[in-house]
Amino acid sequence: MSDRIPLPHLHSGKVRDVYDAGDDRLLMVTSDRISAFDVVMSEPIADKGRVLTAMTAFWFEQFADSVSGHLIATDTGAIDAALGGGTDPDVLADLAGRTMLCHRAEMLPIECIVRGYITGSAWKEYRTSGTMHGTPMPDDLLEASRLPEPVFTPSTKADEGHDVNISYAEAVDLVGTEVAEQARDLSIACYLRGAEWAAERGIVIADTKFEFGMVDGRLVLADEVLTPDSSRFWPAELWEPGATPPSFDKQPVRDHLDGLDWDKQPPPPALPDEVVSATSSRYVEAYERITGRSFADWPGVGA
Repeated sequence: MSDRIPLPHLHSGKVRDVYDAGDDRLLMVTSDRISAFDVVMSEPIADKGRVLTAMTAFWFEQFADSVSGHLIATDTGAIDAALGGGTDPDVLADLAGRTMLCHRAEMLPIECIVRGYITGSAWKEYRTSGTMHGTPMPDDLLEASRLPEPVFTPSTKADEGHDVNISYAEAVDLVGTEVAEQARDLSIACYLRGAEWAAERGIVIADTKFEFGMVDGRLVLADEVLTPDSSRFWPAELWEPGATPPSFDKQPVRDHLDGLDWDKQPPPPALPDEVVSATSSRYVEAYERITGRSFADWPGVGA
């Protein structure tokens, strides 16, 4: 795709490709690539990029009254204009629904993670030492237990490999007291609002990762927001302390790979068609359950 977009290419991650759209703006294109165990699979997941973009746009709308976001537009007309107008129709069709025109932000060097339930790396630490990010926790927690209140547990951003969990004090050292406090408070507030909204629709948001940056001296919410890639979504009817329920995300991929004799190093094994299809369906279901909207109405879907 990058060779078909007439803008300077700035960066490609596991999922997103970022371009310089001029005037302190970025074009962020969310692909259908999927990774597991830090390895990008060879097979794309149909419409995954559009689900992530649609869900992020939804949450930016929901949070607009409490925190500014970096998103400018997702509609095809705005994307065409950012590309200079008269864009190849095939290119526009590929970009439709998976592209965000955004303000360029000076990103904070921390991931703003909020945990409402103890799972993942936090559970592993607790099981070993009774702490979470070095902080002592109640001694009666089970795997996937709901925490007494949401906890802000930042991490560093790693260009390669895994992010590294850090303490709040270390986050202060990286970004300063004022910015750290603002990022923490906004992260917890957005998590609480999102978790309450999702709970009314039968989904538990166990934890999530926010990213913030500075635009014109203001802290803004950036990148993806409360998506199946940046959060753990659990079906409420399957949640019970003592075990982690299946997630509305790449769970079929992880389950398939866990059943193989694979060392979790590139190259990845091929994904069967049924695993690809099941994963796509889980992403779409997460979007429709949370937003109450039909994914078929989102730009580019079914085109």
